[in-house]
Amino acid sequence: MLFNIEGKKILITGSTSGLGLVLAEGLAREGASVILNGRNPEKVEEVVQSFLKLGLKASGYAFDISKADEVERQMTAIEKDHGLIDVLVNNAGIQQRGPLEEFKLEDWNKVLNTNLTGAFIVTNLIIKGMIQRQKGKIINICSLQSELARPSIAPYATSKAGLNMLTKAMAAEWAKYNIQINAIGPGYFKTDLTKALWENKEFDSWLCNRTPAHRWGNPEELLGALIFLASDASSYVNGQLIYVDGGMTACV
Repeated sequence: MLFNIEGKKILITGSTSGLGLVLAEGLAREGASVILNGRNPEKVEEVVQSFLKLGLKASGYAFDISKADEVERQMTAIEKDHGLIDVLVNNAGIQQRGPLEEFKLEDWNKVLNTNLTGAFIVTNLIIKGMIQRQKGKIINICSLQSELARPSIAPYATSKAGLNMLTKAMAAEWAKYNIQINAIGPGYFKTDLTKALWENKEFDSWLCNRTPAHRWGNPEELLGALIFLASDASSYVNGQLIYVDGGMTACV
């Protein structure tokens, strides 16, 4: 029962595609009641219906996590429909590439507002209920770029490094309330969003040679760390970032 998450109400932001969708389905298959989120109402409903057809417990709410008024309205609706959230997974994020010296301020702000400020906005609306109950879990989805930089993605790397420190700051503030706040740092995983990279022979060769595991990750390989952090098995783990990266951050 140590890793049991059955019946837990888990909100996963940005969960209608990519890694977020895989994470949501994995949690649902373990018996959690997942609350899906995305910006497109039609897409959210489509994914909810696909989960229900599989016999999984799911509901969905469309809102942009970077817009505080939208988040507040929908969080009120979520808590009215489901009660207080047991676990929050801050997964929603965007990527925008370009040379740093050419980056427009509006594009910089868009990435930071979604990837970092958005997690702050959602968490601050949910945390009050967790403090009230003296129990809860927050899991921030960071990145390999929380630790390592690459050309052309400076705003993304900055936002994910900030999310790592926000994880620690949240733990410093809220661990005393029996709330565990941790993070997962995915390495390079094969998804639709990274298809251009893993179909590029030069990049694929570099990635496999650079990673001690000598391969890309499969999205399902993130689920072990996620279930651990969402369950009672991690009751004394706080402020930590677990890299799931095939060993890339462990060596040069």
